[in-house]
Amino acid sequence: MLRPEHLSPRSLPELAESFDFATIGDLDGAAVTGVAVAASHVHPGDLYVGMRGAHAHGASFATEARDRGAVALLTDAEGLALASSSGLPVLISPAPRESLGAVSAAVYGTADARLALFGVTGTNGKTSTAYLLDAVLRQLGRRTGLSTTAERVIDGAAYSSRLTTPEAPEIHAMLALMRELQIDAATLEVSAQALARHRVDGVLFDVVGFTNLSHDHLDDFGTMPEYLEAKAALFSRERARRGIVSLDSSWGRAAVEAAEIDVETITSQADAGADWQLTVTDEQPDRTYFRLTSPLGESIESSVPVIGAHMAANAGLAIAMLVSSGIPLSDIATALGDEPISVYLPGRAERVSGDRGPSVYVDFGHSADAYATTLAAVRRFTTGRLFILCAANGNRDATKRAEMGRVAALGADVVIVTDHHPRLEDPAQIRAALLEGARSAGSPAELIEIASPEQAIIDAVQLAREGDTILWAGPGHLDYRDVGGTKVPFFARDLARAALKDAGW
Repeated sequence: MLRPEHLSPRSLPELAESFDFATIGDLDGAAVTGVAVAASHVHPGDLYVGMRGAHAHGASFATEARDRGAVALLTDAEGLALASSSGLPVLISPAPRESLGAVSAAVYGTADARLALFGVTGTNGKTSTAYLLDAVLRQLGRRTGLSTTAERVIDGAAYSSRLTTPEAPEIHAMLALMRELQIDAATLEVSAQALARHRVDGVLFDVVGFTNLSHDHLDDFGTMPEYLEAKAALFSRERARRGIVSLDSSWGRAAVEAAEIDVETITSQADAGADWQLTVTDEQPDRTYFRLTSPLGESIESSVPVIGAHMAANAGLAIAMLVSSGIPLSDIATALGDEPISVYLPGRAERVSGDRGPSVYVDFGHSADAYATTLAAVRRFTTGRLFILCAANGNRDATKRAEMGRVAALGADVVIVTDHHPRLEDPAQIRAALLEGARSAGSPAELIEIASPEQAIIDAVQLAREGDTILWAGPGHLDYRDVGGTKVPFFARDLARAALKDAGW
């Protein structure tokens, strides 16, 4: 957990009074210098927050938190009984999670973060857009912070990432550290789950962006309108000042209507009536060129060093967000010059093959829409057959699996169904759902089932020839697989390169 090194202590009695928390125990003279929601993350001087979780109540670990240096506990009535033996003074809230963001902001002093904040949400493209926005900021000479599914980066120093959007105490501690390091601007990837579970409470973004919405996470949100409602919460007055919404998905207009703040729209589709217009001017296997025209008629021409028109659309959204924050488009054009945006997108349509043999891409996409977009992008430069290695995650939205298989069969010539994160589900049943969807497509695609992903990439490379393309969808940047609830080390990019080398490429 990233934290500032120097933080003024916050009086615990004053904190309790400002939030109208009931208290038990002696708080006189007590002060806190941090907030933690996991006992293992507690630092001396922390306020430990014990909440009901999926498997246990956090207050059950109050004694461990005390032993690690916690000075007090914030919990609910249930937690009060569980933590009675810890001896910690207790602040009581009927809904600790709903208070967590504001409490963290108060302790870390981030109500005035003194840095420009950007937030990106959507089903697909969040990570890429965040990386592209951060890259342009750096080319403008700004010192930046970045928080994504792939990693956290502060002024060039990278740290591991556990969640797409971390818990509220981690976000506010990270922002406090960025302020301490005199970071100019920060970009955060914001998931629907984070919005629904109050992880970005207490954060006011200068500009937020919406990439798209497609079938995903219905295990959490039930219906597409509910899923949109969760995303649209980022466009409320309490969370953001301004927004940019892409109209490239059918839910874009609904996102605009749901927004409480002033928003501008952007599209890469012709005649969509958006404020910003992006046009792809050329596509190459390693670079995509585009022109972006503002509502005032100003234009910028640039490129991204990655395959796909969707990546150019992500870049356009990022640039529009920067202009909305007050950066002139002409300054961005000057900073970028004639070179592509200087960015590396880990596991996002990432080519891991050499100049000879089949082209192999590793991608993080794990939805039908992501499959369709990336397959279309690589198809443009495939003279031979197009393979897709695909899998679905266990204990996640099962309703999308058949559609993922169907889209894979419509877009590829060879579909290899394998495993990724079965988690606690039977992987054979997950594969069966994908295969059923693939068969329903009625396409001539060859269907192959190989349970082991290690073997699947070896067999795919052995079957492929010069001019063929293999898209390995799902693992992206990840360095593990979740099998039976255990994280097993797994490096798709390394496995793909090894398979190519062993095949003589």
